[in-house]
Amino acid sequence: MALTRKPVPKSQVELSQETITPYLSQGKAPVPANKKRENQRTVKNDEVKQFSVGLKDVDESIFYYFNNIIRPSVIQNSIKVNVPVIYGSPERWAAMQKDGFYRDKNGKIQTPLIMVKRDSIEKNRSLGNKMDANNPVHFGVFQKKYSQKNIYDRFSTLNNREPVKEYYGVIMPDYVNLVYSCVIFTEYVEQMNKIVESVNFASDSYWGDPERFKFRASIDNYTTSTELIDGGDRTVKTTFQIKMAGYIVSDAINTNVGNPNKFFSKAAVKFGLETAGSTEILNARASTPTKAAPTRFFDTALTGVSSGGTGAAGEGMTAAQITYVGMSNTALADSIVGVVATFNTHIIASPPIGFPPLDEGDFQVYINGIMVPTQNRTTIQSGANITTTFTDLGFTLDSTDQIIIVGKFS
Repeated sequence: MALTRKPVPKSQVELSQETITPYLSQGKAPVPANKKRENQRTVKNDEVKQFSVGLKDVDESIFYYFNNIIRPSVIQNSIKVNVPVIYGSPERWAAMQKDGFYRDKNGKIQTPLIMVKRDSIEKNRSLGNKMDANNPVHFGVFQKKYSQKNIYDRFSTLNNREPVKEYYGVIMPDYVNLVYSCVIFTEYVEQMNKIVESVNFASDSYWGDPERFKFRASIDNYTTSTELIDGGDRTVKTTFQIKMAGYIVSDAINTNVGNPNKFFSKAAVKFGLETAGSTEILNARASTPTKAAPTRFFDTALTGVSSGGTGAAGEGMTAAQITYVGMSNTALADSIVGVVATFNTHIIASPPIGFPPLDEGDFQVYINGIMVPTQNRTTIQSGANITTTFTDLGFTLDSTDQIIIVGKFS
């Protein structure tokens, strides 16, 4: 008797993926891009660690800012004493709530002291976030500058080859609002005032290590109380809350479901165009008949081979024609009156025989470095000067504007 295999129920992840995976009406289902083997890259022996930001990083940002930026201190017995900052673990916080102050293992009241404890975490939905927690499709891409596949050398530049670039995908963070309760203990009100002033000045700024992560912190109010104990010391206590606008990038296993952790760009090789001569030179030296290779009146001067023409058309360009072709001068306007710019002692060149007359498109006019279209200007010869009249500029000209003309003139 053949054994029948018991059906295995599907997990909730498999059921949810089936609802969003597109299927064709016939044939096999298409493979999602994140499931294709060509898109899967190993991170074995990779120096780049998986990027993550946790709650511990947010907690450490507060302690870093207190110890390295604010540096709270008090003057006690003419000696400057740094105020220690400790985390309010459940045992410490319960002992502090019971006695009203914190004692060490020998029962001595600890002053001065700052104790910090995280109270709550609230998700900030006003900022963008992923749509499906089990299939995050929004991620940022970061490039690794140099690696084994992208070594810095000049060989890729010489052979016109673009090296393969290495990229890492990081899912979009979860934006959260965190609330921390802080308690400051001192012996005197004067000592408390200095600490509260320094903490209040640091409010509404970004707290944390500049080389790691920074989060915006805000403090709204402070509550100060003085406790007198019979036969004991006086204790001044101030409580306040720190509101942190943080973000979390988890390194849990479900973050890798739809996140491309590592991928590479496509290598490319660029091929340029090298020209050994013009079409006219190639046809002339291949003894191509003139009727099969029409030439211009100045081809003889360029190729050194007669084009078969007669008269001036078969002798190439003259010296005047060669000078005209290479002419391109620049001039700055000497005066600006209304919409007319005048370039003194400049004359528009006359085209030699065989060249079309000059029009507005043969000149380039710039106002403060911006080229003016041909339809918004008219350039003419006015006596011994060149004038350019502007229309529909959208602004008025000033005598301090710089107007430059480029073209064939002397």
